[in-house]
Amino acid sequence: MSKVIHAIIQARIGSKRLHNKVLKNLYNKETAISILIKRLNKSKKINKIIFAIPDSQENNILEKYLKKFNVSIFRGSENNVFKRYYDASSYFQSQIIVRITSDCLFVDPSQIDTQINFFLNNNYNYITNANPLTYPDGLDFEIFDYKSLERANKIKKDNYQKEHVTPIFKSSKLFKKTNIKSQIDFSHIKISIDTIDDFKNIQKFININPLVLNYNWIKLKKSILKHEKLLTLKNSTSTDGNYIWQKAIKIIPGGSMVFSKRQENFTGNSWPTYFTKTKGCKIWGVDGKIYTDLCLMGLGTNTLGYSNKNVDNEVKKIVSAGNLSTLNAPEEVYLAEKLIDIHRWADMVRFTRTGGEANSVAIRLARAASGLDKIAFCGYHGWHDWYLSGNLANKNNLDNHLLSGVNPAGVPKSLKNTSYPFKYNDINSLEQLINNNKIGVVKMEVSRDEPPQKDFLEKVRAITKKKNIILIFDECSSGFRETYGGLHLKYKVEPDILILGKALGNGYAVNAIIGKREIMEAYNNTFISSTFWTERIGSVAALATLKEMKKIQSWNQISKLGKKIKKEWLIIGKKNQLDIEVQGLDALCEFKIKSDNFQNYRKFITKEFLKHKILAQSKIYVCTSHSEINLDRYYNILDGIFSEIRKVEEGKKAVEELIEN
Repeated sequence: MSKVIHAIIQARIGSKRLHNKVLKNLYNKETAISILIKRLNKSKKINKIIFAIPDSQENNILEKYLKKFNVSIFRGSENNVFKRYYDASSYFQSQIIVRITSDCLFVDPSQIDTQINFFLNNNYNYITNANPLTYPDGLDFEIFDYKSLERANKIKKDNYQKEHVTPIFKSSKLFKKTNIKSQIDFSHIKISIDTIDDFKNIQKFININPLVLNYNWIKLKKSILKHEKLLTLKNSTSTDGNYIWQKAIKIIPGGSMVFSKRQENFTGNSWPTYFTKTKGCKIWGVDGKIYTDLCLMGLGTNTLGYSNKNVDNEVKKIVSAGNLSTLNAPEEVYLAEKLIDIHRWADMVRFTRTGGEANSVAIRLARAASGLDKIAFCGYHGWHDWYLSGNLANKNNLDNHLLSGVNPAGVPKSLKNTSYPFKYNDINSLEQLINNNKIGVVKMEVSRDEPPQKDFLEKVRAITKKKNIILIFDECSSGFRETYGGLHLKYKVEPDILILGKALGNGYAVNAIIGKREIMEAYNNTFISSTFWTERIGSVAALATLKEMKKIQSWNQISKLGKKIKKEWLIIGKKNQLDIEVQGLDALCEFKIKSDNFQNYRKFITKEFLKHKILAQSKIYVCTSHSEINLDRYYNILDGIFSEIRKVEEGKKAVEELIEN
């Protein structure tokens, strides 16, 4: 018995980027909609063409225009496009649905017919030619049956899924799906209309050869290749993270705003790179895949997991009420009170948005209070001139603190010999610096890769007090991972200034500089100010985060998980006869394989986990959303990876075979 097959096309007048785009004259009074209808009328499989349009008054003109053609019209919700789609298919009793958007005017009816046959003869719930995109953007179609749409309707959806209709098919395991790929990758080509530039490009393309309006994909492909430069994707989005990255490195220095997120730090062009959504320890990539983050968790910002409901709800209230004004936000006062209550040794607080800013503010305040310029430092403290100047005297000074071979280009040469590194757990190296230089500030991480030994922190505090040197603890990374506040509370050593960030706002930008009154009041003798330090979201997020942390004692949870992860690394390493070293805080832990090939092994580990839609390296920032199920699966996969690495260590396989891509 034949199926009822309907093409349901979503269309509206009120496009945000190009108003009324579907009714603009493209060629000889032809619009995107009229061209699309004429092309779809050539289909031998589609029984009815239905336009699902919003029921707003603005779209009355669209309905009037559509009545010129032999199509059906359904009007429904403007914002909940999924509901509009579902209601249209229910109303017209569709059995098989071909979904097309009205700005994809070049869809090929013969290709659609071929894929309808494929759909009918195979046991799929959903097929598309755009997940990932290999055809030109604008040749997209999706095919699914009404029963699957009905099942999707029962699944709770977020706003993104309501607006875009089919992400639920792409992400849910309930649906059997496949993607139709082009033999040649045309994902860099755009023949849909999203912006005024797209409209002008397609208009030029049609006017060069109006016959393209009737071409099937085989002929259209030749014309596209002939005019590739005109149609190359420039400013629109793509479902290919690598393609977006290739654009990024041309127009954004470094490609990413954060060094750690560069594609080459992971698996090169196979790394997904860009995301659309997060929840818990899951990341939705632009490619439609859902990844489990057992890696950086936003560079350690989300100890409560991504998109924590309680934190996000408080932020949403503030976004609705207003974020920034001529007046100050009271929440910054409430947050300052809260942080002083947690850190009883402190008297005053300043806020910034980023860790780099917080580190610079802390140094400025300390220099102003001490009256001295020179700094002794240990650990990682950001990108600013005072820190990178450590490599002016010796290009290797930062090797054990930041990265090897960091070039201090752009840092004034006059800053040479103003910042001096010292070794962690080596009190003699610090004493030597203090004895030989007029050091006014000592700045350090409380702990990162190793714990303090032989009363190291106590000795640092003693010598800085004796010499009247200001001591700064940078706990941007370590704060809230083992205690409710910072590691210095665990070791009972009080600094003069403390920096907190990353986890403080659980993904929202807020950092705090906490200190003793006599030092913090040096603010009044210098100039430190920035417009967006007074925005409200960061303070609100931090207050909600602190409340949630205290409620569930998140630092205990993530430390417990981290301890187990470290233990499993050693067990799996021993099983595969690999010499494994674990280090770092329990909640910010990593392993190293003692081998000259370790950097290659790290790439291999990431590449192999990516096959299982897991983001992983040799380091894990643990969060409360990491479950035993996540980790058990992780251990099983890692066991197989270590087995392959063992073959290289034994000489049975070349390391190049592991990292062939």
